[in-house]
Amino acid sequence: MEILTAGDVLAVSLSSIQNFLTVALGLGLVIFFHELGHFAVAKWCNVNVERFSIGFGPILLSWKWGETEYALSLIPFGGYVKMLGQDDADPAQMASTEAEQDPRSYTAKNVPQRMAIISAGVIMNVITGLLFFALAFRAGVEVPPAQVGTVFVGKPAWKAGIQEGDEFKRINGRDISSFGDIIRATALSSSNVLDVEGVRYNGETFRTKIYPEMNGTRREIGVGPITSLQLAQATPETGGSNPTLPGTPAAKAKPPFEAGDTIVAVDDEELSGFAELQNTLASKRADKVNFVVSRSKDNSTETVDISVEPQTFRTLGLWMDIGPIEAVQEGSPAAEAGLQSGDKIVSIEDLDVGKGLNPLQLPEFFADRHGEDVRVVVTREVPGTGDKQHEFTITPDARAGWLERPSLRNTPLSVPSIGVAFHIIPTVLQVEEGSEADGKIQAGDRITEITLFQPKDEKPDLFAAENDKLIIPLNESERNWAHAFWTMQTANSRLARLKVMRNGEKLEPVELTPQRTADWYLPTRGIQMSLLSVEQQAPTFGAAMSMGLTHTRNSIVDIYLTLKNLVTQNLSVKELHGPIGIANVAYQVAQQGLADLSLFLGFLSINLAVLNFLPIPLLDGGHMVFLIWEGITRKKPSEKVLVAATYAGMAFVLSLMVLVIFLDIFVHGFGS
Repeated sequence: MEILTAGDVLAVSLSSIQNFLTVALGLGLVIFFHELGHFAVAKWCNVNVERFSIGFGPILLSWKWGETEYALSLIPFGGYVKMLGQDDADPAQMASTEAEQDPRSYTAKNVPQRMAIISAGVIMNVITGLLFFALAFRAGVEVPPAQVGTVFVGKPAWKAGIQEGDEFKRINGRDISSFGDIIRATALSSSNVLDVEGVRYNGETFRTKIYPEMNGTRREIGVGPITSLQLAQATPETGGSNPTLPGTPAAKAKPPFEAGDTIVAVDDEELSGFAELQNTLASKRADKVNFVVSRSKDNSTETVDISVEPQTFRTLGLWMDIGPIEAVQEGSPAAEAGLQSGDKIVSIEDLDVGKGLNPLQLPEFFADRHGEDVRVVVTREVPGTGDKQHEFTITPDARAGWLERPSLRNTPLSVPSIGVAFHIIPTVLQVEEGSEADGKIQAGDRITEITLFQPKDEKPDLFAAENDKLIIPLNESERNWAHAFWTMQTANSRLARLKVMRNGEKLEPVELTPQRTADWYLPTRGIQMSLLSVEQQAPTFGAAMSMGLTHTRNSIVDIYLTLKNLVTQNLSVKELHGPIGIANVAYQVAQQGLADLSLFLGFLSINLAVLNFLPIPLLDGGHMVFLIWEGITRKKPSEKVLVAATYAGMAFVLSLMVLVIFLDIFVHGFGS
């Protein structure tokens, strides 16, 4: 147990204050440079600038230098430059002939000069955004690579045959350099199909089409970032310095694993990445293996050999019914054989699924027979004639089972070697003789809920803070038996409490102790790994400027695509953040270092530039529309038009501000 001293608390407090001041300075700089653009060009055009303010509302601090008053105002969400003859709070000034009489007023200047003044803030933000990006890339920023980690079963990427370890190179012709690029390209694509080019973890190139699906607030393809070969850092949640799941072979290994260890080989087979580690462990799932780890200690690096025993699945002794095929991967053995979504596998090699074969063991059953012909019988509904049986011959690939895990609720069980996924129906078809469930549960019973709970007097485990997630409902809309079964492997010290229906009646809950099988082995050993990150760093400032220019262009395109997808409802407004969310993100980024903060400020600068130049009255883009009108017609818009448009724009901007602040507070939880 660690005890915080007064010095520790002071250090944390000083660090928090420093981060807060850094964020305040950074956000202030973004606003300052925007207004500085207006100010500098106005002065260059000999316009009388009456006030230069950072912030809106009541003035907190001001001083006068020359003819201009410089001010800090109460509301820090912006700023303004007040010029003679121009006032957004009084739009009639811009149509006033009296103001034009003063040669130093804004309205007295010709159209090109006023266009230069209005556009200067946006141009300055683009320039400063580029410089922020360049500074970040010159210093170096850590980002998750464009490699796929978890591929969620049944989701668009899985259906397209994407596998863990695949690296995306291009999406719809756009270069991809980080996992964030994959997320943005998916959510903001102007097309309903993604043309993906990439490289498999074994070096093979691929090209496929993925059809994103709307998932709540944005389009997704169902992938997560890749894991590294480095063990997770020590936290209280991972049990101090041992980043392994308690009760697993890895937790019992001698010598023990330590936080920050990097796995370099298994049984003297060198590893290139996490996908290769997973496949290696899966191929040796029944064997004791030797991990070779690199460990940094006392400013030196040493190599440590750690032997780890295999581990078997925990089961309840219940065999359930198999549901219809939920999804079939493109180009998979199942697809080539002719299997379709909706088919129900009823027998394999003359063994009834659910009675002669446990559906949960089908991933290994097919994997063990890779390269062999396997006879599969399915029932398929034929319109007008009902279900009919069809027999297929499938030749499985050499892909291990249970590497694509149902870690989320409502996730079907994958059989990677043939490329199908199905749900498990929680109707008991068979109870293993001699199991704890024997005599308590019988064939035909339906399980409606499973709760994984800790035995009494046990100290809290890693899942103690997530007890509600370990109450897993089972019904037609919550098809969670495969997920519950996998959760039982990770929460491996917990017992199971089952709610059971028999002949339409509820039984008393049944408590069971999951038992380890004799020869059904997990492909994992209980090691917790950290996510992989790579450094994007430019070797020279020229290269950093080039990377910054690319990032600037991509950011501008992304913002316009965001607006388009908001209009077409391919992106929910719930994805938006307001000033509270921006400040919160900026604070979190500042904790990661100045390079990451610089990258965020660059994106914020580009955001400010693009949004400010939208053709909305009150914003710079609205002013530009009026100037274009004046340049074409040779006359200014009437006072009525200016006033009406400005107040309409003000109402829109204020409504938008209220919306995003509401989202920050009530949807995102104060920007979290």
